[in-house]
Amino acid sequence: MPLCEVLHNIYTFPPFLPIMSLMNQHFCRITFFFCLFAVFALSLPGVWAQENAAAGEQEEEKTLPTQFREIVLGMSLDDLKTALEKDSMFNFRGDRDVSFLPAREESLVETSGSSFVRRAFFQLRDGALFIMAFTLNTGMMDHYSVFTDLVGKYGPPSYLDPKEAVWETEETRVSIERPLTVKYIDKKVFDDIISESALIESRRVQQRQEFLNEF
Repeated sequence: MPLCEVLHNIYTFPPFLPIMSLMNQHFCRITFFFCLFAVFALSLPGVWAQENAAAGEQEEEKTLPTQFREIVLGMSLDDLKTALEKDSMFNFRGDRDVSFLPAREESLVETSGSSFVRRAFFQLRDGALFIMAFTLNTGMMDHYSVFTDLVGKYGPPSYLDPKEAVWETEETRVSIERPLTVKYIDKKVFDDIISESALIESRRVQQRQEFLNEF
């Protein structure tokens, strides 16, 4: 007798019918739960991808500030002087607070402040502001308050040690330095200066060695 007929006879044998019916019920339940689990498992990567994409979008939306009051990184010297003259936070004295460095095509503005700002420094290269630093009055403001405020706005710092906390993007670097100085830097300009300095130093080392070789 063929195997299929034997199995059919066993399956339809009257004493076995209740058992076969119960097995069918359990098999259906197991199949149902297996399918449900499979659908759930297959959907997880999509959910995780959506959550990661949303988190990535939120991170991309966070940008570091390039402006303090009316002073903005990239502004010209004339615009900076105008902003300082109009702002009562600073005791700007005009050109007396401006220094020029012709060899590097850089300008430095240093002025005292009032209220929360004790001292302010601004550095320009090729006529554009690329560093601004504000030394705060520790009698009116504390490091913890500034730090927690920046963390609340821009998330945890990219770098942290006892001396400074740093937030960075490809364009901007913001730091809090102890005892209490907040600094904004245009990273592209600053990185260019670092590269130029390294190249100049390399040339000096080479020239020094060439001179020593003359002996």
